[in-house]
Amino acid sequence: MGDARRDVGLFRYALIREAADLSLSKAERGLLVRSLAARDHVRPDGTHVRVSRKTLDRWIRMWRAGGFDALVPSDRQIGARTPEAMLDLAVKLKAEQPKRTAAQVVAIMGASQDDPVPSRRTVQRHFARLGLNTRPDGTPPDAFGRFEAAARNDRWTGDALHGPRIAGAKTYLFAFIDDHSRLLVGYRWGRAEDTVRLEAAFRHGLSSRGVPRSVYVDNGAAYVASPLLRTCAVLGVRLVHSKPRRPEGRGKIERFFRTVRDQFLVEIDVHPPTDLAGLNRLFTGWVETVYNQRAHTETGETPLARFTNSGVPPAIPSAAAIHEAFLWSEKRRVTKTVEGVRISRRGLAVA
Repeated sequence: MGDARRDVGLFRYALIREAADLSLSKAERGLLVRSLAARDHVRPDGTHVRVSRKTLDRWIRMWRAGGFDALVPSDRQIGARTPEAMLDLAVKLKAEQPKRTAAQVVAIMGASQDDPVPSRRTVQRHFARLGLNTRPDGTPPDAFGRFEAAARNDRWTGDALHGPRIAGAKTYLFAFIDDHSRLLVGYRWGRAEDTVRLEAAFRHGLSSRGVPRSVYVDNGAAYVASPLLRTCAVLGVRLVHSKPRRPEGRGKIERFFRTVRDQFLVEIDVHPPTDLAGLNRLFTGWVETVYNQRAHTETGETPLARFTNSGVPPAIPSAAAIHEAFLWSEKRRVTKTVEGVRISRRGLAVA
């Protein structure tokens, strides 16, 4: 057994030895594996790498079936199968926009090349060899148990993303994602992080994807405002707020926002829109033709197909019902005016 291959086997074993303990329950093992997959690890050659949950689970199965030897890679030699021209093109696309991920580079290559393109992992490894990979600094997030709504429109999760400056002003994306299908159901870019822009995104989702049974949001000012509560009450939607500093159940919308940064925002950095309307047009095109149409790595289906696979279209509320739901009401004290004199609580004043 070569020293290099033995070191790889030891690296793999060191990662999985605790998670492979037979005394752990399925839930405990899942939590531990997710925690391992969420942070960097140092390989025998000194480089940093993240190992996916699927790979960790595979290593655990290998160790249980064949012991330590099963974790040692074979010594077979495989020649390079990816044309150099393809790898050079990937590097050029990365150099053009350094924030592009390997997945985004592969997607661009696939849209512009007739020949087969390399896999995301191949491109990622090539970038690592050249020192082109970057990772955000920070502590790994807490690992939480997995949750998925049983059916479409059981639960929407909403949140806001701070976006780029367009025409000299900051932008914000309000978005709602269907927990079961991962379909982006409602969205809108605006100039402020307030209730008006939030309701524009929510209204868009209701009029195109139906009424959810519940909406899960945080405790931001826009989400606890009375107009949103009234809208949900009129439509029969249960409004649920997450606990402060406890993000359970928000992973899907946060992961979607990472996709927005990695695949959409990095591209408009190259050719930014000139106004907010242009930003919304570009984003709508990307969502409806790329994100909602691309197979999701977790479900294996496109979000749109999973949302519509029941064969029965969702019930869309009428325009009158939506109009009623989004009416604003407010109690105000009526001032009394007598012969041009306004009577206020502080005394008399000329009207």
